[in-house]
Amino acid sequence: MTPTPPEITDRTALARNRARAHGDLFLHAIAREEIEHRLSEVNRRFTKPAIVTGHPQAWTGLLPGATLVEDSPVLALEPGGHDLVIHAMALHWASDPVGQIVQARHALRPDGLFLGVLPGGQTLAGLRAVLAQAESDLTGGLSPRVLPMGDLRDLGALLQRAGLALPVADMLGQDVAYRHFWALCHDLRAMGETNALAARSRRPTRRAILNRAAELYAEHHANSAGQVVARYELIFLTGWAPDASQPQPLRPGSARARLADALRTEETPLPGSIKIPRTD
Repeated sequence: MTPTPPEITDRTALARNRARAHGDLFLHAIAREEIEHRLSEVNRRFTKPAIVTGHPQAWTGLLPGATLVEDSPVLALEPGGHDLVIHAMALHWASDPVGQIVQARHALRPDGLFLGVLPGGQTLAGLRAVLAQAESDLTGGLSPRVLPMGDLRDLGALLQRAGLALPVADMLGQDVAYRHFWALCHDLRAMGETNALAARSRRPTRRAILNRAAELYAEHHANSAGQVVARYELIFLTGWAPDASQPQPLRPGSARARLADALRTEETPLPGSIKIPRTD
């Protein structure tokens, strides 16, 4: 029996935060532009696309006739009904990200394309560090305030675990300068990306903790112009629904030509290694 993943996200709080989002969703704009670029390099016309997102206003109009789907734990996707599924800036809030990708795979036709984009890596690592230090200095304890971010390798492995073929994961980094710590906090609220962790404290954060965090952030993350800098990293996940027409890896030992011959160079065995005689 497969264990149920622990609930990372308070979905009620997440919905409330998103409903209050009112600012420039600049991370979504960056992600959307990059997705558009990647789709332009795919030699295929998609006729039944679907986009999974918690911010439909940022993704409407990306593809003609695309179905917009809420990033709920159970996705409203038709099995085998799509040739493209984009999971847009929502996987980082999923308690079961593998399950989300598996659902997307089941919604794809054979040789359909999955594209995912989410914040990861070192996104807001500086903010997490100063909030933890400020709270520890003033209270002697810690409570979760910034969502844990998956790294490139771990997130890329989700594609294989979900059963997608030809998996690729890559990252785009973006440093953003703010006038001060409070402008960064305002930007996160405006994007609906404030604390919705299920394990968060339900008590309001003491002003003294935030003031101390602002001091620490200015001390450790300021640029030469006196602004504070936040690091965002967008991770892009690409995979295809399995199909017999796709390239298949060769069986180990089945090669019929040597790399040394292709490079027109002399092969030098390592000391103590066994040189396999040629059979051609």
